[in-house]
This record gives sequence, structure tokens and C-alpha cells, in this order.
Amino acid sequence: MYVYVGSFTTTKRKARGKGISVHHVDDASGAWSLVETFETIPNPGYVALDRKQRFLFASHGDGDSVSAYAIDPQTHKLQFLNQQPSHGDNGPHLMVDPSDQYVICANGPGIVVLPINKDGSLSPATDAVVPPGKEGPYKREQGLGAHPHQVLFDPSGRFLISPDKGVDATHIYRLDLGSGKLVPNDPPSVKSRYGAGPRHLAFHPSRPFAYQINELDSTVTTYQWDGVRGTLTPVHIIPTTPATFVGDNTGAEIAVAPSGLFVYVSNRGHDSIATFAVNVTDATLTPIGWEPTQGKKPRFFTLDPGGKMLYVANEDSDTIVAFRLDAKSGLPVPTGLIVHTGSPSCIAFSD
Repeated sequence: MYVYVGSFTTTKRKARGKGISVHHVDDASGAWSLVETFETIPNPGYVALDRKQRFLFASHGDGDSVSAYAIDPQTHKLQFLNQQPSHGDNGPHLMVDPSDQYVICANGPGIVVLPINKDGSLSPATDAVVPPGKEGPYKREQGLGAHPHQVLFDPSGRFLISPDKGVDATHIYRLDLGSGKLVPNDPPSVKSRYGAGPRHLAFHPSRPFAYQINELDSTVTTYQWDGVRGTLTPVHIIPTTPATFVGDNTGAEIAVAPSGLFVYVSNRGHDSIATFAVNVTDATLTPIGWEPTQGKKPRFFTLDPGGKMLYVANEDSDTIVAFRLDAKSGLPVPTGLIVHTGSPSCIAFSD
């Protein structure tokens, strides 16, 4: 198994990363070994693979482009292909659509759609939209209005979901594969609490529910998902930090275990992974533990392809820390494995 780690690189972000680092994971021990550090366009903060794992794409923090790379099938090293304008000024997230035809990127003020050529390079954008909405109360984080922070498809691949921390809403679109245009759903969005700052969302693997981490008020919202109409209905909301924590915190990442029994979120400030049990009746959440991430500012974490390990990227500590997920309790257990790499902000697995 190979891992691609995006990182922040610029002094503006007080970063220490060098680009996209490529690592090999030993099957027996789980140890990571560095294959290469590929110096790229600054701040490749989020990276994603196509479905066939032949190409890698990166969005760039504080940047106005999306870049494309070919993956050598033997060495797994990267070759730069090209870049295209993102029609924005900051790229916190991107993904490849289920048909492998387009890269969709949250570009700062909106969302851009870029066609993928046969060789993995990108063509100019077929669409760029800025969602409607009124900015939230926090001028530093929401003062510029719309700021989609993630783009993802629902389990059917029919709907594109985008939590927007700028206008306290989660937008829903359909992607027209023929034209590469985004078509707003009806209704086009669901509102969050005022000042919640929706950041990332994850779907339950087998039930019609989704869970959203809200960055600014450190909560998780449970939604019922109507996969026919493409609508999210909020049913439950819960804090991401323990009641005894009185410090500052922002929510960052969220994931659902493949079993559907547990939900994980990361806290920046409390610097923990919170574990929630999923109620078997109504899919609402109950907190069962908070595990320290052994570092500062866990901007990102992900599960390995088998769903047995959890890897945390501690952006301010320059570490990726590995945890084993206990099959019975669902809780993350430290393994002692720590990978040192500058300002990590995203981890993508290739198997």
C-alpha cells in the first residue's frame, strides 16, 4: 500500500511542508517509508486519486489553481502533468466524480468543475458557481460570504454535497455529465445553526443518514438523507468536546466506520479524536470517548482502506500518528507509530 500526503508549504501559513510526500506502507509491520517528496505548486493542502488510482489531483491553500499528476505504476512516484485555474483563491477540498470524468474542487468562494483528459491532465473549467447565502456572524471566518469547504457525492453518485462554512448551509447539486455543469437541487440547500460553520460531511455506509462536523461551534449534526429527492433533514446535534472542556476549539474532520457503528471527529484545541456510537434505532450519536491525537491541530484524519486503522495529521506538530481501531469498542488505540512530515493536511491511500 502507498500513501500520498498533502501539506502546507508557505510562510504565510507558518508551514514547514515541502510538497506532496509519497510513502510505502509495509504489509507486516505497518511502518511507513518515504519514497519521495515531490515539490509542487505551493500548499498542496488536499489531494485525491481517481478511481483507477492512476492519477492524483491537488487543490492548493491560498492558491488559484488545481494541479494534476500521473502516478508511475511501478515506483508510485509522481509526474507533474498540468494545472488549471480554479476560478477561486483558496482550495480546501477536491474529489473525482464517480465516473472519473471530472475533478470537482471547492475553490474558496465556490465550486469549480474541471474535465479530466485521457492522459490525466485537466482541461479548463466547464463550470464555476458561487452558492447563494448570507454570511454568518464570525467576520474572520465568514465575513466574505460563501466558502464551501468540501465537495462529495452521496452513495448513489447522483448528488453533489457541499458544506459551506461561510453561509451556514449545506448545498446540494446534480452534476450533468454531458456538459460538466452543476445544477442546483430542489431545494438547493439545508441551513445550519447560525454561526455553526459547516465543514465536512460523511454518509452512513448502509443507512439513509449523514453526519456533519460544524467547525465554528464544535458540533456534529445528524441528518436523515433522502436519496431520491436529494434532501438532508436535521434530526440531532451534539457537541464534539467533553462537557468539562472549557477552552477554545474548532471541529475539523469526520468519518464513519465501515461497520456503521461509530463516527469519528477531530477537535483542534482539545486536540483529540472523539468517538461516537451510532444508535441502532434512529442513527443519532452518543459520545463514548476522546483520544488525544499526540499532537497539535489535527486538521485531518482518515481510516485506512480496510477500516482497521485511523491516521491523524497533526498540522502544527508535523506528525502523522497511527491508531488501531478496537473492533468491539470502536475506540482508537495508539500503536506507537509516528510519521514525521512537515505540516501534513491530507492523507490519500492507494492500494
